[in-house]
Order: sequence, then structure tokens, then C-alpha cells
Amino acid sequence: MPGWLVALAAFGYLATLFAVAAYGDRRARALPVGSPRPLIYGFSLAVYCTSWTFFGSIGLAANNGFEFFAIYLGPILVFTLGYRLVRRVVHLSKSERITSIADFLGARYGKSMHVAALAACIAVIGTVPYIALQLKAVSDAVTLMVSHYDGSIGAPSTLPIDVSLVVAISLLAFSILFGTRHADATEHQDGLITAIAVESIVKLLVFVGVGLVILFFLFGGFGPVREAFGDNAAVARSLSNGTSGETWLVMTLLSACAILMLPRQFHVTVVEHRSDVELRRALWLFPAYLIAINLLVMPIAVSGLINLEPDVPADMYLLALPLAADQDWLALITFIGGLSAATAMVIVASVALAIMVSNDLVLPALLWRFNAAARTAAGDWSRIILNIRRIAMALIILAAFAYYRQTDHTAQLASIGLLSFAAIAQFAPAFLIGLIWRGANARGAFLGMLGGFLVWAYTLLVPNLAGADAAIVREGLFGIAMLRPSQLFGVQFEPLVHGVFWSLAVNIALLVGGSLSRTPTPLERIQAVTFVPREAQQSIGLKRFRTTTTIDELKESIARYVSTARMERAFEAFELREGRKLVGSDTTDISVVRYAEQVLASAIGSSSARLVLSLLFEKDGASSRETVRLLDDASEALQQNRDLLHKALDQMDQGISVFNNEYRLTNWNGQFRRLLGLPPEMGNFGMPLKSITGMLVEAGQIDAETEREVVENVTRFRRAWQLALARSGRILEIRSNPMPDGGLVITYTDITGRVEADEALKRTKESLEMRVRARTAELTRVNEELAVAQRSAEEANIGKTRFLAAAGHDISQPLNAARLYTSSLVERMGGQGDSTNREIAHKIDTALESVEHIIGAVLDISRLDAGALTPNPTRFPVADLLQQVQSDFALMAKEKGLELTVVRTGAIIETDRNLLRRLLQNLVSNAIKYTHEGRVLIGVRRRSHDAVICVYDTGIGIAPDKATRVFEEFQRLSDGARIASGLGLGLSIVDRISRVLSLEVTLESIPGAGTAFKVPVPVVDAAAPAVTAKPAPAQARRALLTGLTIACIDNEETILSGMSVLLTGWGATVIAAPRRDMLARALNDHGADPHVIIADYHLDDGTGMEVIADMRARYGDAITAVLITADRSGELREQASAANVHLLNKPLKPAALRAMLTQVPMPRIAAE
Repeated sequence: MPGWLVALAAFGYLATLFAVAAYGDRRARALPVGSPRPLIYGFSLAVYCTSWTFFGSIGLAANNGFEFFAIYLGPILVFTLGYRLVRRVVHLSKSERITSIADFLGARYGKSMHVAALAACIAVIGTVPYIALQLKAVSDAVTLMVSHYDGSIGAPSTLPIDVSLVVAISLLAFSILFGTRHADATEHQDGLITAIAVESIVKLLVFVGVGLVILFFLFGGFGPVREAFGDNAAVARSLSNGTSGETWLVMTLLSACAILMLPRQFHVTVVEHRSDVELRRALWLFPAYLIAINLLVMPIAVSGLINLEPDVPADMYLLALPLAADQDWLALITFIGGLSAATAMVIVASVALAIMVSNDLVLPALLWRFNAAARTAAGDWSRIILNIRRIAMALIILAAFAYYRQTDHTAQLASIGLLSFAAIAQFAPAFLIGLIWRGANARGAFLGMLGGFLVWAYTLLVPNLAGADAAIVREGLFGIAMLRPSQLFGVQFEPLVHGVFWSLAVNIALLVGGSLSRTPTPLERIQAVTFVPREAQQSIGLKRFRTTTTIDELKESIARYVSTARMERAFEAFELREGRKLVGSDTTDISVVRYAEQVLASAIGSSSARLVLSLLFEKDGASSRETVRLLDDASEALQQNRDLLHKALDQMDQGISVFNNEYRLTNWNGQFRRLLGLPPEMGNFGMPLKSITGMLVEAGQIDAETEREVVENVTRFRRAWQLALARSGRILEIRSNPMPDGGLVITYTDITGRVEADEALKRTKESLEMRVRARTAELTRVNEELAVAQRSAEEANIGKTRFLAAAGHDISQPLNAARLYTSSLVERMGGQGDSTNREIAHKIDTALESVEHIIGAVLDISRLDAGALTPNPTRFPVADLLQQVQSDFALMAKEKGLELTVVRTGAIIETDRNLLRRLLQNLVSNAIKYTHEGRVLIGVRRRSHDAVICVYDTGIGIAPDKATRVFEEFQRLSDGARIASGLGLGLSIVDRISRVLSLEVTLESIPGAGTAFKVPVPVVDAAAPAVTAKPAPAQARRALLTGLTIACIDNEETILSGMSVLLTGWGATVIAAPRRDMLARALNDHGADPHVIIADYHLDDGTGMEVIADMRARYGDAITAVLITADRSGELREQASAANVHLLNKPLKPAALRAMLTQVPMPRIAAE
């Protein structure tokens, strides 16, 4: 690649920066004044990452492993853990109109011109090596590229001109064009900062992009780099050169100081700061940037160690690797990235240093030297100030070039950078101690910085300039070994640690000693209060300020430095603010002098502004010292009045804020921030109204539309309007009134409680009647819907019951017939016939019986859910009921080999006997089903007013977590399902019957040991127990029905046929017919009166009850009647009972029918 192409690319990039800067200026003019630029601000802070980062960090990593990261650890800690310090420094600088780090130190120590001047000298001398570092980096990069294409890597450069000189001149031109256009150093350089932000993005993208290409696409990919960490000798040597703890600590300390105190960093962080929105964004953006740009440093260094020749400088690995891989365009992009890193630093540093040189060195000297001429000569000094800054820029960059040419060109970039960091660190004691100790004064700060700087120069700068072989370095000053720069007084540390230790130690000692040697002056005390605030400030005595200097003379003096136009605008604003007219012939007073000093400070710095006014007042005949004392008195009085005003305003319930004619905040109280929910940092002097409303939008208190309304209302002085803050819920009454100077004063009153009470009362009055009507209509509607829903539910329930009854009837008909046939078959076979057929017949009969139980259970559940069963409580001895239950299940228990025991009791209870019997039958049936061996015990325990009927078994038991589920329909436990059949409806019926009877069934069980069910039933007085009919003894029952004539009617032929077969088998004479008329003819043909009538309820030509009534009318009421039906409703049962008709439900159980027929009175049969 030809050299002209490299030069063309470099100049093209610089031209692009010019275009970006111009665009930034145009964009700033189009936006509202003071608009925050969080992204631009955050990326501009990355001017900290210079060519030292871009090239030097890789060189440091190649030689000393991870030592390079200490340079970035300090800034990360400052912007994370030390964020409050950064914010405090920014706010102090804005309130004091501070323009540089030297101005900050001078303002803290009583606006001392000497402290500011010394700080400016240290900053210039300490930064010159840093600028030289950038020139060296660019020069080395160009030399490496040219040597590569000439085939002479490692040989001296053969270029006809010095590239670093060309670069220096180009950077100087850029800095002058965009950094010295205004005399007011506090004015924001939008174009310059935009260009710096773009450069930061460029160097990050280039560094990361080129690094990724090198690591993953060149030299075999990332594999060799990863392997080199373990087995490459050069890499192992680099990693083994471990940095000592002292060096890490010192480098971290130096970088932490540099991020705030380097002139360029102070300029971009403080001077270019606009709002806390920017600072909060930088809180995470800047540390993230530092981490991102350092992630690939060590891998790139390792790649250089294993892929490049030893004679290639480690600082140039990032550029040399693409060249070695013949990637010309990649190398050119890398060069542009390095040029961007160097360019940003040189431009901002030269601008910041030029401001310090002009404000703190040249202007004070000119003012002292040409005192008389300065007072009398007219002219615009603003042009002089700008020219001074431009000359200062040129001299600083040329000094850096000279330093670069003078020093050893083989020095690493990192060593040069650390040298500058150590010089800037001499600000740290005066800077930090001045923020925490009010006793520190100008004498201590001056002596501390001077002593520390001299020690730095002797221990670090002299060895760097003279070289290691110089006599003073080897033998010490005057040949005294104890004074050797690298081993001062015999203390042996690494050179950097040694120099920093001694310089800061001397600095701190002299600062403390010098401050204690004299009492602070009044102005020093005032500034100490400003920089180190406390809650209770002591009252400062007031002194009268007298001078013969006129207003016209003061204006004339100020106009020389800030231009006549700006001076006139400033004093017009002052007249409006104070509400008075300044007459040119009148003498100045305290307020005018203080205001004039602030106007001057914004242009030439606080120290020079103080000197200008001191020289102006000397013409009154007072000495310079007396003049300074007068200014101190004036400042003291003004500060006292200001403090009293602030204290008074802070005691008010209302919030107050005052804005000047540019709508910038000039005064406020604590309630202003509290009511608006603003953070403390929002109370900064000079903050634009737009920034405050923007903060409210960002905090979610108001939206963008409301923000426009707020600005319009306050600037048009709309009286007594309300603002609702969404996030805090507070409602403010805001009033704005014009100020004489064209500004405005705004008051804020919290009326949240009043507004809420008024609105609540208004809403209550307006909506009470509406709410009553709405509630009435709603209640009516809900009641109607409830009634409809209830009717629907009842109809659905009735429909369900009818459906189940009808379905049960239809199912019961064939099932009943089958049951009759099988029962007849089983009885007829008896002990005759084939055993296999008998077994099959018995199993069929058993299966049909199970189906009968299931259908009966489903119908019972339906009736219970529908509320069709109404309890009919009676009093009866519980022993009778238990005896019946025992009789019902004795055979079933005996077949399983279980002992079924009933414990006798004399308790008399009151409940529905039939429902309780069915409940107990289900419990006992379940107990027998799920018990393998052992016994089932039924007994009664007395408890208070209840008889607790208990059913115990020794069965499989129920797990505690399943105790509730067993009462649900179709729920069968896995253990039970394996040993007994069923559908899981028994306990569901128990649960429903217990609810109908208002009884509570409880369960206690131990898995594997057994279960106990308990049913408490109320006990009644035994005085008049209900009489219960006992069944006839078994011996009295007739086993056969011989001689009994039975009339049967059923519209189902199968059932009728099965019934005939069954009854005939029992010995009875059966006369059967499907219709009423057919039955009558059959009876006539038979010629004998029937003893019993068995009728189905649902017939084709009527009901069974009608047939029974006809039969009794014909043959007499004494005839025994049996009604068979699948209808289990209570109404039918009551109707049958009233007519003395026995009722049996389908499916019919033959045993129940036979038991009933055997109880037909014998006389009746005998009579026949």
C-alpha cells in the first residue's frame, strides 16, 4: 500500500471530524438551550481512552500480563462507588462558574490567583508528556506501516518529513477552529464534544472489530491463542511478570485521580456537563465502555507474542498483526482507529490547557504588568483572550512535539502515560482535602502542590529525560547516594511507586502544615463554606463596603473581557432583577461588585476576575491588599445576606423558584425540590427550566404534552393553575409572576388534600342519587336473574330426576324380568342338575343383583341431590335397628369368614329410621367388602346428648390424604379396587343421607389396621318410645305359597312371564294379564277370588294403583296389594302407604317379594 494512501486516509478522517463538529454545532443551535445529550456526553468521557489504550495497553499486557487493567479499574470505581463525589464536583463547578481544574482549586482556596496559576503550570507540564505519547503512537504506527511496505521492519524511518509534526499541526488546526470561538469558557462546545463522542465510538468499533478478526480469522483462529496460554514460553514469561500489590494500588490510585483531574477529563466531565440526566447515563455507559474496549487486550497481546518477530514493538501489535497477515485494508482501519484515539485526546487536552494558560497565567500577568494601561485603554479584550488561547494551544502542542523528539523513542507508551498521571495526582490532596476540611487554605494548597510537583519532577521526570545512565540518576544529586531519584533516602520501591509515594507524602505534609500556619482569610472561609457545607453556619460580621469606582468604570472594565454587547445584556438583566436603574456616575455597591465578578469569572476564571476588580479599585488610593480586603468584605456581606435569604425561604411551606430572563434557575428553596419530587442535584444555579421539566417527564411525573403546557403557563404568567404529578399523586397550585429583569418567580403550593376533599364531596353529591338508582336497578336485575336461575336449576333438577326415574323404569323392566327368571332357575335347580350349570346360574343371578344395587344407588343419589327425600323422624330403640342391620349382613359376613358383632344398647334415638338404616347398611356393606379377615363391630357410644353409632372393621384402612375423596362419586382407592368390585357410590350415598338427616359422619382410619365410621344421632327421653312391629319369627314364615292365588298385571310380557314362573315355582296359583280388562276376564274364567294382587305402577291403560282400587272394590278391601315400580319418589310411597299397599322397587328382589307373600294372613287362605 503506497504511503500517500495512508496519508490520504488520515487527512480524510480528520476532514470527516471537521464535518461532524460542524454538524454538532448546527444541531445544537436547532435544539433548545441546555438540552441534555446523554449519549454524546457518555461517549465523550471515553476521551480517557487514548492511543495508550489503543496501542499501549497491548504492549503493557505483552510484557506485564494483566497489569494494564489497573489503569481502568480506578475510573470504573470512581463512576460507580464514587458517583456522589463526581456529582458534587459537577454541581460545585456549575454554581461557581468554574472553567478548569485550576479554576476549581483556585476557587476553593479563596479564589487564589497563586493556587490557580501553580495548578495551571503543573497541568501543562504534566500533560505535555501525555500529548507527546499521542504523537509517538501515531508516528510509530506510520513508521511501522511504511517499513512494512519497504520491507525494512525494525529499520529507521526513511520518510522525508516527520509524520508526528504533520499530525501535530493538523490537530492544532482542528483544536483552534472548534475550541477557541468564544471567550466564555463555560459555553458548551457542542461541535467539539460531538466529534469527540464520534471518535470514541470509532475507536471502540475498530479495536473490537479488528481484534475479533485477528483472533478468529487470522493465524489459524483462536485455537493457537488459547493453547499459547498454557505452553508458550513468551506468553508464560509475560504472565509470570506479575505486578506487585504496591504497583497495582498506585496505578489504580493514579487512574482514579486522573479521571477527574486530568484537564481534558475535567473539561468533558464538568465544563461540558448540562444536566444530571447525562451524569446518570454516564454512570453505567462509561464503565461499560472501559470494560468492552479491554476485553480483547490480553488475547491480542498473546497473538502478537506467538505470531510476530521479537523486534516488532509490543505497543504496535494491533497494527503489526494485520500487516503480517497481508491484510492491508484491515491495517489501514487499525491505523485510523489509533489516529482517532490520539486525535481526541490532543484536541480536548489542548483546549482545556489553553483555557487554564489564558485565565490563570497570561491574563493575570498582563493585568499586573500593564495595570495603568488596562484601566484606561479602551478595546475589546475578548479577542485578545481568544488569541492568547490559540497561541497557548500552539505552544503546548509544539512543546509536546519537542518532548517527543528529546526523549528515548524506545520508551513504552504506558510509562509515558503513567508519568503524566503521577504529575496530575499532585492535585489530589488539595482537591480532596479541600472538599472535606474547611481549615485547608491557599497557603497550604500552594505549598503542597509545589512541593509534590518538585519531588515528582526529581524522582520521575528527570530520570525519564536524562536516561538511566545519567550521573544524577546513578549517583544522586551532588553525588549523594541518599538523593538518588530512584532511591530517595534509601527507600526502595519500583520507580513509579517510589515517585508517587514521596511526591504525595510531601504534598500532604506541606498542605496540612501550611494550612495550620495561618488563619484563613474571610474569602477563604466563605469558599470553604461553599465547598464544605454544613448545616449551621456561623454568622460572619458585616463590614461596610466603600469605593469611589463608578458604574461606568466597572462596565468599561468588564466589557474589555466579555465584549460590550454581552456586558450590556448582563447589566440589563441585573437592573431588572434588582428593580433599580444603574446610573453611570453612581459608585458601586456590594451587589454590583459581586455580580460583576461572576460575569468576569465566566470568561477569564474566578482568580483572574478577582484580580481585575482588585486592580480597578486601586485607583481609589487604597493598596492592593486593602482592595482585596474590601472585596473580601463585599463577598462576605453578600454571602451572609444570601444565607439569610435561603434560610428564610427554606422555612416556608410553599416551594419557590426564581428564573432569569433566559429561564435559568437562580434561586430556590428546599420545598421546591420536595414538592416536585426532584433529586438534590436538580437545584443547580443556572439550570434551564427545560431541564427541570424534562426531569419531571423522565421521572414519570408528567407527560410530554403536559410539559409543553407547564412551560407555556409559567412563561405566560397564568395565575393559579393546577398541576397533577402522576408518580407522587401530588396536586400543586402553581403561580408565576414576572420579575423586573425579565425573568419570573414561581410558587408551588401543595393542595392535594384540599382538591381530593373537594372532588370527593362533589362526586358524592353528584353521584349519590345515580348510585342509588343504579344499585336498585342492579339489585332488581340480580334478583330477577337469581329467580330465573333458581327456576332453571329446579326445572333442570326435576327434569334430571324424571329422566333418571324414567330411565330407571325402562332399565328395570328387562332387568326385573331377567332377575325373576334367574331366581326361578336357581330355585328350581336346587341341588339337581349339572354343577357347572348351577354355578353359571348362580353367577348370573349374582351379577344381576349387583346391577340392581348399582341402579338403586344411582337413583338414590339422584333423589338425594334433588331433595326428593324428606326425613320422617320417629323415636325408636337403636338396638332394634342394629339387629336388623346384623340380620341383613350376617350371611354376607359368614361367607367371607368374618365375625359380625353388634353391641347391645338401650339408647332411644329420634331420626328417620329408614334413611338411617340405609346409611348404616352402606357402611356395614363397605366394611365387609374391604376386610380380609377379622371382624366387623357395630356399637353405640354415649357422648353428651348424642348416641354415636360406630362401625369398626379390621380391613385395609384408608390413607389420611384420601379421607375426603372416598365420599365423592365413583372414587375408589387403588387398594380397595383390587379386592372388591363396585363403582364407588356407597359412601357418596352415606354422605348425602347424612346431610338430609343433618348428621355428621366422621372417619378414623389406620392404613393396614382398619377403619371406624361414626354417626352421632340425638338421644331422646325413653318415657314414650315409638312402638315398632317386630317381624314374625322365622319359624312362622311359610317357605311355600301353596294354595295362594295371586293376580299379576304388568304391561311387559317378559316381566309378567318371569313373575308367573317365579310364583308358580313357590307353589302359588298365578293369574297374569298385561291389561286391566284381560285380567278381569282371566279372573272370571278362573272362578276364584285372588288373595293377592301384584301390579306394576306404569300400565298401558292406567296405573297400578287404579287396578288395585278396582280389585278391592270388586273382591273386598282385605285383599293384599303389592305395587311394583321403578319410581322411588316420596309422593308415590306416601300414596301407597295411605292406601295400605305394599311397595317394592324395581329391580325386584325375589327374596323381598317372597318374605312379603309369606306374611299374608293364614286365615285368609284357609277361608278360601
